[in-house]
Amino acid sequence: MAARRAERLVNLVICLLSTRQFLTAERIRDAVPGYEGSDGSRAADEAFKRMFERDKAELRDLGIPLETGRNSSFDAEDGYRIRRGDYELPPIEFDADEAAAVGLAARLWQSATLGEQARQALIKLRAAGTDVRAADAPGAVPQLDASDPSLPVLIDAARTATAVSFDYTKPGEEQPQRRTLEPWGVLSWRRRWYVAGFDRDRDKPRSFRLSRISGAVRPLDGPGAFDRPADFDLLDMVARRDPEDGRVARIRVDGPGAGELRRIAQDDDAGTLTVSYTDTAWLARIVASAGTSARVLEPDDLARAVVERLHTVVQRSAQVPR
Repeated sequence: MAARRAERLVNLVICLLSTRQFLTAERIRDAVPGYEGSDGSRAADEAFKRMFERDKAELRDLGIPLETGRNSSFDAEDGYRIRRGDYELPPIEFDADEAAAVGLAARLWQSATLGEQARQALIKLRAAGTDVRAADAPGAVPQLDASDPSLPVLIDAARTATAVSFDYTKPGEEQPQRRTLEPWGVLSWRRRWYVAGFDRDRDKPRSFRLSRISGAVRPLDGPGAFDRPADFDLLDMVARRDPEDGRVARIRVDGPGAGELRRIAQDDDAGTLTVSYTDTAWLARIVASAGTSARVLEPDDLARAVVERLHTVVQRSAQVPR
């Protein structure tokens, strides 16, 4: 926001807070520094009206309760004021956990479509005297990626109890399948986002990893289409995923050839990746394609599958006529 515009908005707020009466646009134009006075020309009047409309919208976007009304029935046009009781907030205080949650939310939505809303929420909190900077300290909260385009849609669907449909690719398969879900909630687990709920196609509760959703998530039926169970445990549903992500591998990577492994990993601890999987052959293929840049630490059957795959490649290469 330009300095002159910010100064004008501050002056406008001060002016509207200082009166109990509704002030018309013309009176505001004369009283607030930053608005050009009328010179009688139509062009100047139109320019003021456009500027004033933008300023009103900006104040409302910032959460300032701009009230519209008339002082009496004899007034010919609406006026504006800000009621001090509506504008002033009681003290907002966060304990350490709440401050960390605010910092995490702000960091989370920086990469998502709700980034602008998160920024405005922080502005409002800080304007009310709440300091949430401590939660932004390095290491205070984990880094989360919220860039997945399906994340805001699924969060809104879970909030409004709206069923959704989407194309989903299971591990080890190449073609996606159409799924219809009543989303109960969205959760980040092991640095991956999941949605859990009732799978209408399978007729049982299931969870799905968002990175495996392809294309757009389409809302169905409208809000309030289902009721969430009162006793469901979202974390337990995701942690016990069946049949997907049933096993965990630890893989040491070093070099430029492990890009695909890093992309699918849930955790990266100084070059030791944690990868959830169910299809051993699928993961063995990815590890083998990394060549000397990757080495399986555990489990043993995955390491053997990688070795067997590499032996097969060597044998086939030896059989090719030179």
